Amino acid sequence: MTTRHDPATAYRRLIDRLPETAGNADACWRLLMAAHVVGQAELRLHWDSHVRMLRQARTERDWREATGQLMRLALVPLGHLLGRLPAGNVGRATVSAFAPMAPPPPVAALVRWATGG
Repeated sequence: MTTRHDPATAYRRLIDRLPETAGNADACWRLLMAAHVVGQAELRLHWDSHVRMLRQARTERDWREATGQLMRLALVPLGHLLGRLPAGNVGRATVSAFAPMAPPPPVAALVRWATGG
């Protein structure tokens, strides 16, 4: 029998793996995107996922991504107030902040692992 994890536990499982990605930006982004997907419904987790994405963008000196994350941080409270959170959205500046989506397979696999699904 598989144990299903609540969003906060699933989020923590993903975030706890970030140190394993040192030096591997792609792996880091996959974990951050999966964390965004599982944490998006809870304001605190959603906010934290974008703060972490902003930090990663700054580390990489990816100013386009950093600007996109600042915009998303401004939108997070509004999205929660209005109940407009696009399901499955990975939270990167490379995708629309308003579009629901199916996460890419590697991200979806991490979501399944983290949630116990």
